[in-house]
Amino acid sequence: MSELTLLDYTVIGGVLLAILGLGLAMSRKASKNIESYFLGGRTIPWYMLGIMGMSGWFDLTGTMIITSFLYLMGPSGLFIEFRGGAALPLAFMLAYTGKWHRRSGCMTPAEWMTYRFGTGRSAELLRFISALIGIVVTIGMMAYLVRGATLFMGIVFPFNPVILTLIVLGIASVYTVCAGFYGVVFTDLLQSLIIFAGCIALSIIAWTHFPSTESFAQIAHSVVGNSEWMSSSPKWQVTLPEPYKAYEAMMVIAAFYLVRNVLGGMASGAESRFFAARNSREASMQCLVQGLTISFRWPLMISFAILGVLLVAKAVPSQEKTQAAAALIRSAAPEVSTGGWHEYTSRLAHHPKDAPPELTRQLESILGPEWPEIVSMVSPAGGVNPEVILPCAIMYWLTPGVRGLIIVSLMVALMGTLSGVVNGASALFVRDIYQNFLRPQSQQRELISVSHLSSAIIVLVGFSVGLAATSINDLWSWLMMGLTAGSLGPGILRLYWWRTNAFGMAAGLLAGGVAALAQRYFDPHMNEGLQFVMMTSISLVVAVIGSLLTKPTPDAIVGRFYESTKPFGIWGPFWKNLPELTRKAWRKEHRNDLLSATIALVWQICLFMIPMQLLTRNWEGLAFTIPLWTIASIGLYFSWWKNLPPASETPAVFPMTPSPEALEAASSAQ
Repeated sequence: MSELTLLDYTVIGGVLLAILGLGLAMSRKASKNIESYFLGGRTIPWYMLGIMGMSGWFDLTGTMIITSFLYLMGPSGLFIEFRGGAALPLAFMLAYTGKWHRRSGCMTPAEWMTYRFGTGRSAELLRFISALIGIVVTIGMMAYLVRGATLFMGIVFPFNPVILTLIVLGIASVYTVCAGFYGVVFTDLLQSLIIFAGCIALSIIAWTHFPSTESFAQIAHSVVGNSEWMSSSPKWQVTLPEPYKAYEAMMVIAAFYLVRNVLGGMASGAESRFFAARNSREASMQCLVQGLTISFRWPLMISFAILGVLLVAKAVPSQEKTQAAAALIRSAAPEVSTGGWHEYTSRLAHHPKDAPPELTRQLESILGPEWPEIVSMVSPAGGVNPEVILPCAIMYWLTPGVRGLIIVSLMVALMGTLSGVVNGASALFVRDIYQNFLRPQSQQRELISVSHLSSAIIVLVGFSVGLAATSINDLWSWLMMGLTAGSLGPGILRLYWWRTNAFGMAAGLLAGGVAALAQRYFDPHMNEGLQFVMMTSISLVVAVIGSLLTKPTPDAIVGRFYESTKPFGIWGPFWKNLPELTRKAWRKEHRNDLLSATIALVWQICLFMIPMQLLTRNWEGLAFTIPLWTIASIGLYFSWWKNLPPASETPAVFPMTPSPEALEAASSAQ
């Protein structure tokens, strides 16, 4: 296996030190007060918040798993990634859910629950459960990121991948803890420039190595068994190896994931960057920047897939030989678990002289003299593990310096995601649990100190859970189709149904969360579709029943929420009370919002597909996709851009001071 050079280490070390220094430099500005710490004082421009959103969604682990699908399926793998990797909820955030949440004036998603449902025992219970579930989801996301990071580090560096991952987590945690939201935003800006440079460099490399279209199609067919690898349109049926056969019915799976993401998009928008926007106009505008910048991810990933196909075709013997090699390794090291498999094979690759002589001799007899180049790709089942194609392609194809740039760009993508999710989870604990329940009279300095401690604990717990995981695809599937699906029903009801109350929301969230955790413990291999249907149904049914069996939220509280947020949905009693001119204006806004969300979905999918079609020389596909994207862009201009809220629109101020009538109604109802 190729080893990193001094130039590579210089590039990697220099970038990491620069990011750490920038984050620490922002610490004084972030420490003014808790709003500055968690939301940057709501003074950060929309385009920087958009770049922050891109960096937060451009994670290393997700890039590895999406690359694995593109390696197996070609550009049409985008449709399988409707489950989350294609970031489809962004269309709804751009159209309306981002501005809806910014209009609240809140700081956290759990605090928003008080804005929506008022105060009282059930509302406080809801706020606590919302914060708790948000922290659990963050720990699950941390575990997913850690699992991918250890795979990546083990193949790229000749050192212990667990320790290296912990070091990267430490760097990201230090500037997140010290500089809060300011540190996250400004380091994300630097990280994004590095990521863009890496994307462009790798795209050029893949372009130069790509043979003719006909030749590559034959190579891809021989490597992954997919005769339609070059196609960018979804197929009814594709051929995939184990354990990916569940995705072979591509059209059905893509349609199912599309429905899941439409529902998820309708419930989206409760993110720190929307609460941090200067106004509701900028809360929407940042999504345009995020969509444009995150599109750089797709040429990067298809480039890795192209290089991965060429690598396997050139370096890997037949599957029978890789199966024999896997059996040999299991026999020589029976103590190695599935979760520790790639850590062990990476050690073999980086330090072949330290391995048992008989094992190395037999591996060489099976895989040939280049066995250290191959053994890292061998899965426990004996085939090539698509999840490690990305780091293996880096080490095989890239030259010193360029290799360091690509590696550090992916490392900073990991750090950007880590810093964003840790900052959000820390805000939930400090604002919604510690300050709201444990120490209401706590001062600013104490709150910031508690945020430091809570961030460190969240990182360590997520790290520990991640080390026990066996597959990043498995973890991602559970996060998308199980854990977050368990909050989907209540998440939709809170925005679109006036009768939802705090008790129903709390019951639905708790039931969905407990069901998802129980499923993970008792039946971790449950089908993704069944996971999603079960968790969503449980949370939705319990939320509806809980709401109908208890008293509704007082009209004064719901009315204030409705008039300031301006949502559409089932709001009959409050819609009737609006003046006719107001209803006319709202109808126009709602019509434009729904139209914009639909157009934005098409715009976004085309935007992601275009660079992949370009890099695979799919001129016929480009001739269809570019005009469709152009039409969608024009449609967005008229339905969305021209109808953005004015910058002068004043969001609500939270916490709001309710009227005496509202206080009396809330007290009697709850």
